[in-house]
Amino acid sequence: MKIYTKTGDAGDTGLFGGGRVPKNHPRVEAYGDVDELNAAIGMARAIEQMPRIDEVLVPVQRDLFAIGALLATPDRERMRQHLEKARIDDARIAEMERSIDDGTAELDPLRAFILPGGAPKSAALHVARTICRRAERRVVELQEHTEIPPLVVIYLNRLSDLLFTLARVANKRAGAGEVTW
Repeated sequence: MKIYTKTGDAGDTGLFGGGRVPKNHPRVEAYGDVDELNAAIGMARAIEQMPRIDEVLVPVQRDLFAIGALLATPDRERMRQHLEKARIDDARIAEMERSIDDGTAELDPLRAFILPGGAPKSAALHVARTICRRAERRVVELQEHTEIPPLVVIYLNRLSDLLFTLARVANKRAGAGEVTW
């Protein structure tokens, strides 16, 4: 199988389950940002490996593949199947919240805004966090045009909090101080 199909050369793309839309369609923008987020998290994992942080991020990357597939699928039943396959549910959200709480327990209380930066891993996690926020905005925009399970926005919202916390933890573990605003 060749990697190039030439089917998108006219500026449109195929969706899972059929149909074609322009490459700037809100659905494509949403799953494209989720894909970019997944790549940014992969880059953060590749920088300055920190086992406990990276162990939290691997399942997130799997979740994001499922969310991307869901967003690329206009069929509601297939969307539901993608969520079930990935096990993205209230229990998964609670698991992410526990990871946030565990990370927060390692940190000094937050008393000011933190400037993104510090250790390379922390900086990469901050970039991923901002991409996550953009992906969340794109999904909210897509929800204005089509039905998307609310759990997708909840997941992305919680993920940005997790990435922020992990960025702070990475800085602390690397011995890098935080610069406040």
